[in-house]
Amino acid sequence: MAMEYGHGYERGQGRPAGTGHRLPAGLRAPFEARSWREFGYVLLSLPISIVLFTWTVTMVSLGAGLLVTFLGVPVLAAALAGCRGFGALERVRARTLLGLEVAAPEPLRVRKPGALAWMGAVLKSGTSWRSTLYALVQFPWAVFSFVVAVTLWPLGWSLLTYPLWFWVFPAYVGQGGLQLYGDEHHSVYLDNPFEITVTALVGLLVTLSTPWIVRALTTVDGLLVRGLLGPSPLSARVVELESDRGVVVDTAAADLRRIERDLHDGAQARLVNLAMDLGLAKEKLQEDPRAAAQMVEEAHGEVKTALQELRDLARGIHPAVLTDRGLDAALSSVASRCTVPVRVEVDLPGRPAAAIEGIAYFTVSELLQNISKHSRARSASVDVWHAEDRLMLQVIDDGVGGADVSGGSGLAGLAGRLGAVDGVLVVDSPAGGPTRVIAELPWRA
Repeated sequence: MAMEYGHGYERGQGRPAGTGHRLPAGLRAPFEARSWREFGYVLLSLPISIVLFTWTVTMVSLGAGLLVTFLGVPVLAAALAGCRGFGALERVRARTLLGLEVAAPEPLRVRKPGALAWMGAVLKSGTSWRSTLYALVQFPWAVFSFVVAVTLWPLGWSLLTYPLWFWVFPAYVGQGGLQLYGDEHHSVYLDNPFEITVTALVGLLVTLSTPWIVRALTTVDGLLVRGLLGPSPLSARVVELESDRGVVVDTAAADLRRIERDLHDGAQARLVNLAMDLGLAKEKLQEDPRAAAQMVEEAHGEVKTALQELRDLARGIHPAVLTDRGLDAALSSVASRCTVPVRVEVDLPGRPAAAIEGIAYFTVSELLQNISKHSRARSASVDVWHAEDRLMLQVIDDGVGGADVSGGSGLAGLAGRLGAVDGVLVVDSPAGGPTRVIAELPWRA
């Protein structure tokens, strides 16, 4: 399977579609199940569109006419609700016959119980009106598609098989063959071997081209279903932003808990012990100056350790080198602390937004930590570059591989953190290695 990494990167290509078949796609199309499903979709579209169009025009017109009274509101709400129901049916039909996966649109948001609240939600819902528009637009298109498909499909097969049944005309109709033209003066019949052969060849061309014409027609149907019966781009974006906001909040809370734990178990504990040691040294200062001096010396060592832990903690929050000198110096610094040799190459025209720069730093930092702990690699490399409006990161190691984004691993959390800012994380880590991780972030300078 091929997976796009973005901006020129892609994984190893799988087997090209269509290999393994002895006949080319153009010759086997009339016999494929997909072609017959698409033809069945076109056939079903006409009766369904007639019912849907009739329902929509009748109910919407009736509801609009009755708006001068209170009865118009429930009638119009019922009309829109019916269109939503037909929309659900159409999504199922497209999935079954066309293999088109269209997500359900956002549900009704009824803020209060009761019929009035429900009617208000239906009338305010953009999904309801888009479903109604689908009913009005799909009807003429279904008529056109039905006429084209029902004309071409039997015509092609009839002409293709004409050599098998042309004998019916001289035997039972009293003419040499299929009449191509006729008036009161003369007639033209397809009755000699040359004309019969040409007729079969024309039928072959029509038969071979009809599945592709029907496929083009159903492609338009798919666009209508996806565009009018699926979730709107705005609502999908709202849902995505709500999810990203939850990820950001959870990530921030986890970072705060980590900082609190590191302070409590590290620097804070050392400072408490330091205060106790200095108190004991103060008490012993008069009685045993040498022991007091030894305790002060030990306390001095504890101060240095506590300071180093505080520096490490500050670096984990936001390293000063990143703020002062940018990604190149900051990534070189974090690479120097990795347990394997790491080559770092940064090629950027400038500096991205501070938030993006911080996320890029912590992404590489966590990936290098994973390499140190789990990869058993002998070497690694970090490449950072700018492509169009994206900041690209690539981390490669020659370890044992097997890294997986799923399963609640650290990589999954990293992917969620990148997704919260419209970033992407792609991991290619076959068993036995090597492992390649590519991250995309918006530039946002």
